Amino acid sequence: MTLADSPALTQDRPPAGGRPQRQPLAGRTALVSASETARMRTLGRELAAAGRRIANMAAGELDTALAAPVRRAAIAAIEAGHNRYTDTSGLPGLRSAIAGLVAEKTGLAWTPAGISVTAGAKQALFNAAMTLIDPGCEVLIPCPYWTTFPTQIRIAGGTPVALDTTATGYLPTPAMIRAAITPATRMIVLNTPNNPTGRVYDAGLLDQIASIAQDHDLWILFDECYGALVPAPAVHVNLLRLRPDLRDRVVLVDSFSKSCAMTGWRIGYLAAPEPVIKAASAFQSHTASNPNVIAQHAVLAALTTGRAELDAFQADIRALLAGNRALALDILAGLDRVTVRPGEGGFYLYLDLGRLIGRQFADGSPVTDADAVAEHLLSEAGVASVPGSAFGDPRGLRLSYAIDGDDLATGLRALVATLNRVA
Repeated sequence: MTLADSPALTQDRPPAGGRPQRQPLAGRTALVSASETARMRTLGRELAAAGRRIANMAAGELDTALAAPVRRAAIAAIEAGHNRYTDTSGLPGLRSAIAGLVAEKTGLAWTPAGISVTAGAKQALFNAAMTLIDPGCEVLIPCPYWTTFPTQIRIAGGTPVALDTTATGYLPTPAMIRAAITPATRMIVLNTPNNPTGRVYDAGLLDQIASIAQDHDLWILFDECYGALVPAPAVHVNLLRLRPDLRDRVVLVDSFSKSCAMTGWRIGYLAAPEPVIKAASAFQSHTASNPNVIAQHAVLAALTTGRAELDAFQADIRALLAGNRALALDILAGLDRVTVRPGEGGFYLYLDLGRLIGRQFADGSPVTDADAVAEHLLSEAGVASVPGSAFGDPRGLRLSYAIDGDDLATGLRALVATLNRVA
């Protein structure tokens, strides 16, 4: 859909010569709906606040304390009176520290001019879309996808093109990518470890995709927000470390939300060719002005004086998640007609509900799609999840195992019992 085709722009037009009627909302609002992940997370919290025990597996965040060096530095920043604007793209020291971090990940030299600090990864992605996508451009996105990807592409005037990976183990194939490319294709989005499936793209697949992008002169948006949360034996591969020859067409997006357990603090970044950073910063100057100054100082300290402590924190988190994942898979093995797709990284498990669709819940209501399953699990089992419709897949269900172990076990046992009663 283009803005010109939007219902808000075409409905209730006055007859010729009639008085124009003011439209209540801008046409672009028809392109955007509230995040389903946020809705389910909120529903779970509301029920818990009302006194019901809820295993909230809808939230995409760690159920753990904030990384200690981040907490200490934030308190110190408040005491020091750091309450003024910073540079639009972030504190120079933080941009320098992130440049060093990106250099470690990519094996390439980086300067602060190639870094823009943002209000979380969402703003980094939005800035990239507004910078790189013109109306009419097509963007390839493997599906299931994080719900924000296609929405932001539409806001920028582009057309998201979903690549259905449900039959290929939730990984895109070179053949499907080549088949989807048209003269209008501008960019491909790669998200590894993937949200919602947890799949990790290996070096061989990334190399093939990189070559396709090079052959067709495509940008690659490489979202690695869960890259620090990949336990052995899986390995997260940074695209530019693998293919440094693509530096002029790759935009890296990362965040400290997951790796530092600070989702609410909203600090992410773009690492890209300098012209991209300059243009993205111009957009940011008219939206957020600059990222949260206290959070910036906190991350700066974590990356410099607190780096060893941060590395140990992340190692502990990976061990905790590995234990939760093993527990979850053991319990979910009891499901009768549901296929569990264990991801290699991040903290999500993805369920294929295809064999339940068309059947009936124990109360006689129909299993129409993943949305019906998610609603039923919340009301009957006390489990908050996110239906695959949020990710372009009406048969899938995302579960986060980054929650308290006791709540995880209780919730998953209730989920198995509830879904096994589907007749």
